[in-house]
Amino acid sequence: MLLQSLAASHADAPQLAPALRDYPSKLFVETTSRCNLNCIMCMKQNPNSATIDGDLELATFEALESTFPHLDALVLNGIGEPLLNSHLEQFISRARKLMPAESWIGFQTNGILLTGLRAMTLVDAGVDKICLSMDGVSPATYGSIRAGGQVLDLELAFTAIVSAKAVYSRPDLQVGMEYVVMRDNLEELPAALHWAAARGATFAIVSHLHPFDESHLAQRAYDTCTDEAISLFHVWKSKADIAGVDIHRYFELLWKYCKTAEEQRIVNFVEAMRADAQYRGITLDLKRLFALDYSQMEEVDAVFDRAREVARETGLDLSLPEIVPRGRRGCDFVEQGGAFVSWDGKMHPCYNLWHQCRSFANGWPHPVQPRVFGNVVERGILDIWNSKEFRTYRENVLRHDYPSCAACNFAPCDYLQKEEFDQDCYINSEPCGSCLWSSGVFRCLD
Repeated sequence: MLLQSLAASHADAPQLAPALRDYPSKLFVETTSRCNLNCIMCMKQNPNSATIDGDLELATFEALESTFPHLDALVLNGIGEPLLNSHLEQFISRARKLMPAESWIGFQTNGILLTGLRAMTLVDAGVDKICLSMDGVSPATYGSIRAGGQVLDLELAFTAIVSAKAVYSRPDLQVGMEYVVMRDNLEELPAALHWAAARGATFAIVSHLHPFDESHLAQRAYDTCTDEAISLFHVWKSKADIAGVDIHRYFELLWKYCKTAEEQRIVNFVEAMRADAQYRGITLDLKRLFALDYSQMEEVDAVFDRAREVARETGLDLSLPEIVPRGRRGCDFVEQGGAFVSWDGKMHPCYNLWHQCRSFANGWPHPVQPRVFGNVVERGILDIWNSKEFRTYRENVLRHDYPSCAACNFAPCDYLQKEEFDQDCYINSEPCGSCLWSSGVFRCLD
């Protein structure tokens, strides 16, 4: 009776969050940092990325194997082209033998090297998801973004995968596409989804452009004001219009020494809006809100609606990014128990802190340094995962107690623009306040 009671009690006990377990639930492993294309939006094309090229070795991959029996997913790509690593099939085959049956193994590729024979060996090894990068459906658009590639490469890659699925009787194998939205290719998104679905795609991931160069800012199709800030501003703007208050004069009048009664009314009105935002815990960047381009947001929203319609018609499992950052943020990488391993064995917490770069995601230059918790070749991967430093990092992220840097009036500040990040204005040692991955703007195969 006692044993039954203990068993029932154990069965009812709540499971630990993936981030707090003794092992990662997802591994993102960079098979190579080399690539055979020169895509304009890639951090490798930015001189500030300081990327050192190399390939993942079998010995490094073997150092990860203690985690495989616990994994939900193994994603075999980083900033390079996975098919350039000749050991890719060996990685997949070794992992498939050790991972749970319900788990999946996948990677993202530009498809140039995905020949009929390569597709066969990959499917035979046990791959579960292959995602093809596609940033335009017209030859002109595709070629201008993915220098060195052609739409024909993708067509041949889709044909090869679909054929391999049939030969190995793998209807469960998922074939998808990833599309990076920018101003120049936004309108082609629905057509690209339709094109890919007609060639065997079962899922599609859409992400906004992550600007790694200041010249790319004009190509952004998202705004940095949060959904909460825009919603609250819209309510107060409507009130102001009804009351006949021109709140756009606020900064003109704020420091004026002698104000008329009407001018003081404008300042008081905006101060009341700011107080309301502070009470609700919403950060307002009024200068950005006053300059908000509603027409661009409506254009993106209309294209995304057409994309959803294509997905409904074709059965595509479509994942779209937010049009503006979510005010209520959450880090899927950490929350789902993710860990990232570079080709040289270094272990990181997320995509944002995987490689050195200079990000312009929030509209201003932000140096990003990789956060390294150890090397899996020198230390056991579970030793690194369960180290006090890495566990404390994940516990801190789960609290989500970070400033909203993208929406802050004072950004960019000295905290963010230092080459080596020390802390933010909340005294956090994690640079999560400036990360747009957690706000739903950037997406990836995960």
